[in-house]
Amino acid sequence: MFASIKSWWAGFQSRHPELSKFTMFLLLSNGVTVLQLALMPLFRWGFATFTDLTDVGFQVLPVGSNIDGSQYYMFDYAAGPLPGGGGGLAYFLAVQITLLIAQVLNFFLQRNITFKSNTSIWVAAMWYTIAYIVITFIAAAAQGFYKAPIYEFFMDTLGWGSTGSVVADVITMIINSAISFWVFYPIFKVIFRQVPVSVEVADDTVDSASR
Repeated sequence: MFASIKSWWAGFQSRHPELSKFTMFLLLSNGVTVLQLALMPLFRWGFATFTDLTDVGFQVLPVGSNIDGSQYYMFDYAAGPLPGGGGGLAYFLAVQITLLIAQVLNFFLQRNITFKSNTSIWVAAMWYTIAYIVITFIAAAAQGFYKAPIYEFFMDTLGWGSTGSVVADVITMIINSAISFWVFYPIFKVIFRQVPVSVEVADDTVDSASR
């Protein structure tokens, strides 16, 4: 059965090279997202249980005002547990560590499996890191609009308490992953290129073997 699937996939790749890449990108991205969904609540619980970082505010990069006139921060993690507070430094670290682990795995999986890139891994890693930093800022700015309402809805409005907090963790991580998904694919097509082996190099190899 595995051989049949492998044979079918090889044929699908040759007939639809771009669609097959996007399909594999989608499958691997979803797998990494599942890992994020598992790690995010775990890290958040660990920081909240074994440290006092929930009570340490992390509000940096003020970029304007909220509708009520209060300061809007790109990274807005006010001290105190959600939904009343912003989760503090504990929430910030849980999010960022989870994203870092996921993106490192995603880099190698997409480079080696989806795009089968043979260009410099160091150059690709440099551009990937730049893209990751930019997307982190974009996702953080967007999170300021939806994080608090989502936690308030599931924890207070529905009255789910700690269960609502876990559900909100999952939803916010899915939103973060969706932002990364649609931004990263065109970037990957650029930095994970396949450079054809030059005919000259191939000829030299043949000549050397025949001597």
